[in-house]
Parts: sequence; structure tokens; C-alpha cells
Amino acid sequence: MKKNRLLQLLTLPVLAIGALVLSGCASTDLARVKPYEREAFAHYTMRADRDPLATMMNEHIFFSREAATGGRGVKGSGCGCN
Repeated sequence: MKKNRLLQLLTLPVLAIGALVLSGCASTDLARVKPYEREAFAHYTMRADRDPLATMMNEHIFFSREAATGGRGVKGSGCGCN
């Protein structure tokens, strides 16, 4: 009996949260960037590779985890057939 009551109490909030999440995902107006706002995104400070030392450290960590080197900027699938 208690389990059934608990299920009834939790059903409505879970459905409400799910509806809010789905309605938020359906909105496409949030991702629009106006042409005059694109200048900020194209600025040099917004680049991920603006600091050469940080880029080298990130590549070292990535390639240490992947157990491969030289994969940055190379096109292909990695099978060696290119």
C-alpha cells in the first residue's frame, strides 16, 4: 500500500520534469546567433588552440590515453590504408 502511494506521489513530478525537458529541447530559437554577435565567437581568445603550450599538453594527454601519436589533423580512418 505504501509503495503504491509513493509511486503515485512521484509520478506527477517526474512527468512534469520530463515535459519541461522535452519542451526545452523542442525550442530552436535559443540557438540562433545574430550576424553582429558572430564577431565575438570569431575572436582569437575564443579559439581552443590559442595557447601553444596548453595545446601541446592537451595533445600529450589525449595521445597518451589513445596510445597513438600523430593523429591530429590527419584525415583518414586510422587503418593505415590512406
